Amino acid sequence: MSVPQRRHLTTPLPGPRSRELMARKSAAVAGGVGTTMPVFAAQAGGGVVVDVDGNSLIDLGSGIAVTTVGNSAPRVVAAVQEQVAAFTHTCFMVTPYEGYVAVAEALNRLTPGDHEKRSALFNSGAEAVENAVKIARAHTGRQAVVVFDHAYHGRTNLTMAMTAKSMPYKQGFGPFASEVYRAPLSYPFRDGGLDGATAAARALDVVEKQVGAVNVAAVVVEPIQGEGGFIEPAPGFLPALAGWCRENGVVFVADEVQTGFARTGDLFACDREGVVPDLVVTAKGIAGGLPLSAVTGRAEIMDAPHAGGLGGTYGGNPLACAAALAAIETVEQDGLVERARAMEALLKERLHALQARDARVGDVRGRGAMIAVELVRPGTTEPDPDLARAVSAAAHAEGVIVLTCGTYGNVLRLLPPLAIDDTLLGEGLDVLEAAFASTLVGAAQ
Repeated sequence: MSVPQRRHLTTPLPGPRSRELMARKSAAVAGGVGTTMPVFAAQAGGGVVVDVDGNSLIDLGSGIAVTTVGNSAPRVVAAVQEQVAAFTHTCFMVTPYEGYVAVAEALNRLTPGDHEKRSALFNSGAEAVENAVKIARAHTGRQAVVVFDHAYHGRTNLTMAMTAKSMPYKQGFGPFASEVYRAPLSYPFRDGGLDGATAAARALDVVEKQVGAVNVAAVVVEPIQGEGGFIEPAPGFLPALAGWCRENGVVFVADEVQTGFARTGDLFACDREGVVPDLVVTAKGIAGGLPLSAVTGRAEIMDAPHAGGLGGTYGGNPLACAAALAAIETVEQDGLVERARAMEALLKERLHALQARDARVGDVRGRGAMIAVELVRPGTTEPDPDLARAVSAAAHAEGVIVLTCGTYGNVLRLLPPLAIDDTLLGEGLDVLEAAFASTLVGAAQ
């Protein structure tokens, strides 16, 4: 059933049915599992989420960059229905199946570089990041892992150590895995104009002095950071890191969990500067909403672990593989790379106009359908997380799903599905602009 592409509120949010379900959640679900909005989904498609009270919300979050091709995308639905009728699980490590191999072949074809590649499939982004580290350590015989300020790589023990932000991801959950080292990132809005090559030299100086190149198994970086604030390093930063890794026998790992599969206006964010990672980690947009992740990379590196050293009961589940092949087909057949670039132009035009008239908008950045607005105290670069919370809350109340992020909690992030139409996207931005205006009125009073 298709979902009408409109915003329509039949009740104040949350409605009575959502309130009932939230009471049940509080009684049944662990308190550590939070929600951004207190509304419960009943249906979704295109750029709309319909809640259990019949309210239709504009989706500018895509389930945190997962439903890139749209929720319940037709090709994905058909592929999963066909697969679920055939079989749901055998475990690829017991009796393998073609879908897993086909996904690996597609990833080997699509990820940056024309070298011989191999892929391994897992369940979540964090699991794939952790396996990328295992593979790099097996290949190099080294232990140290270098990550960056503001990074987010997951919630497992190792990936919590790799993640920069303490609250809510790490607070109270230590001790964490050892041999993880952090270097400064290129953050143009806060770097005072530092160019990418100089920022990379600064980071690598820290690595060489505090860790030593001969001890580093992998450098792991998000080409555009996700949870850390959609920070896009200055041009030249990533190529310099990749070059240093090549010179020193270090595995260069691109965490494209949030940026992959057309999200940034390229198939992968590394493509923009022609950076070819040794390993690429993917998840989120890979399978149209089903749980799947992957590590793809140079054959000699991927083949380093011993037989049986990689895998997992559900890794590369048949349903998720069917969904991934359909999602990839949708990206390629429907021109979603080009669509993401068109959405970037629309988003940035509106947001730069907002920035010109509202001094609280310190920075507008990002690429494709991965755009951020960093909020500050007027005339400064001092983060304003209270404003980010107020604006997002006002947008939520009017039926627009928008997310916040950033080390300082002061960044609004826009991650609309690439299936959203321009009219609906424009209306979502209208609501967001009204939310900014409402906070100005509140401040004046």
